[in-house]
Amino acid sequence: MTKNSDYACEFDLVVVGSGAGAMTAAITAADHGLRVLMVEKTNRYGGTSAISGGGIWVPNNHYFKAKGGNDSEEKGWTYLKASVGDDVDEARLRAYLDKGPEMMEWMEKNTRLHYTVAEKYPDYYQHLPGALPGGRSLDPELFDTSVLREELHNLREATPATLLMGRVAWTARHAHTAMSKSRGWRLLVMWLMLRYALDFRWRKKMDTRRDRRAALGNALVASLRASMMDRNIPLWLNTEFKELIEENGRVCGLVVSREGKTQRIRVRRGVVLGAGGFEQNQSLREKYLPKPTCSRWSATPAGANTGAALEAAQAIGAATDLLDWCWWTPSITVPNEDKARGIFAERAFPGAIVVNGLGKRYVNEAAPYLEFGEAMYKDNEKTGGRSIPSWVVFDSTFRFNYAMGPLMPAQVMPDSRLRKEWKNNVYFKADSLEELAAQIDVDAQGLKETVRNMNRYAATGVDEEFQRGGNEYDRYYGDVNVTPNPCLAPLEKGPFYAMPMQAGDIGTKGGLLTNEKGQVMRDQGGAIEGLYAIGNTSASVMGTRYPGAGGTLGPAMTFGYIAALHAAGKE
Repeated sequence: MTKNSDYACEFDLVVVGSGAGAMTAAITAADHGLRVLMVEKTNRYGGTSAISGGGIWVPNNHYFKAKGGNDSEEKGWTYLKASVGDDVDEARLRAYLDKGPEMMEWMEKNTRLHYTVAEKYPDYYQHLPGALPGGRSLDPELFDTSVLREELHNLREATPATLLMGRVAWTARHAHTAMSKSRGWRLLVMWLMLRYALDFRWRKKMDTRRDRRAALGNALVASLRASMMDRNIPLWLNTEFKELIEENGRVCGLVVSREGKTQRIRVRRGVVLGAGGFEQNQSLREKYLPKPTCSRWSATPAGANTGAALEAAQAIGAATDLLDWCWWTPSITVPNEDKARGIFAERAFPGAIVVNGLGKRYVNEAAPYLEFGEAMYKDNEKTGGRSIPSWVVFDSTFRFNYAMGPLMPAQVMPDSRLRKEWKNNVYFKADSLEELAAQIDVDAQGLKETVRNMNRYAATGVDEEFQRGGNEYDRYYGDVNVTPNPCLAPLEKGPFYAMPMQAGDIGTKGGLLTNEKGQVMRDQGGAIEGLYAIGNTSASVMGTRYPGAGGTLGPAMTFGYIAALHAAGKE
């Protein structure tokens, strides 16, 4: 048994990790009387949350109700149960539906975090009962990061893919207006860029190129960090979590490495593990995930999310679930970037198709990204390894009008301005489909036939194979000016382009099995007292599905809130 003198310090609750769920837990616990410490492995706080879209999916939320939205707990249950099925304990699902709205109202009243309802962002599975065409996904408001002062420099920077021109902050609502080319989109883009340009004095003062106004995941994390600062909650960066200390069946402390020294920290109420998944640990990927698998394909921060929390809890007998699943997202790797770029909206733009090595489509390109990644693996097995990588193919008309991964539309970034090392690496280019197919080792006849079929579908507006553009979710990022189907356009005008697309992810989906209080369960049954897991450290409450935009962060924050209340004796 470890003596009290062996501990460097003592807190009521220690939170491992610094993403949105972890910060929610820390703030909630502090406001309910607990002395809290947060430890973060890297030199930046925010984790994957900081580079994400920042949206959360919460059925029956008060933002939607305030706008007259027609949702209810019953409708949310109908849809969630139809999505998830019987793979997740109903008590956990009920806890999420019950506490999610409560968490959002509490955060709105007590912190600097503010959201706006995304009324037009549909639930992902529009064919299921209880699905809504919008209202359950919430988008963070812009946040003025000047309140962070010097702490701004420790905030993990947003990925260029989430910024206008790789530099300017914009909300998901702004992005939707521009990407779908809705009315007024050009003026919106010009206004956002002008606002950034005119703020040069602040950037010079702060010695940064960042936009003062954070958006998406950066806004979420910045507002939560500011709320932690309001409460003087300590955050230790560059502090590596090593192991848990258990006595008499209860977690009573943890071991960390800080400033080159090993320290033991005693906890009176518990430890919350919110340190992400294991997608950046290649050996754990090889152990648990389907093959092929590569940490380089992940769109999460390099060096983070290495599975340390998972392994530490397993060492004291914790149960796990869903370890063979990720939040799959097709991705494109770019030289000299430390993480892959997830391909989200671009797959719905009209005039691009995704094919395997046989030149054949195998999925609705505009499908939710988890289902897209799942389809990649299934087709890869079916074709004997010809679907990973897959290839996104488009023509010069698409290239001029739309972005694809790191390629901005040619009207603002012509080929002459692209980095030379990207050619025949990030993208391939040829005057004909036959030449393109030869470059990327794809069956030319199969590709030509696929393009002929797509051109016919574009004319009729009906994708006869995969029904692309046939529901509200598909059309969300379609071009409203393209008819009869905003997600379909022909590939006719050379040169033609292709980009390799990998089976990427935005985190692992499996992890420590928890109950409805966020407590980690034992392999032999029962909860481990004093130990909680949230976010991607835990097995997803969504099971193997992804009901809507924000289906990762919504549960992370909700169960962070629940775990903190339980640790404080309020649940």
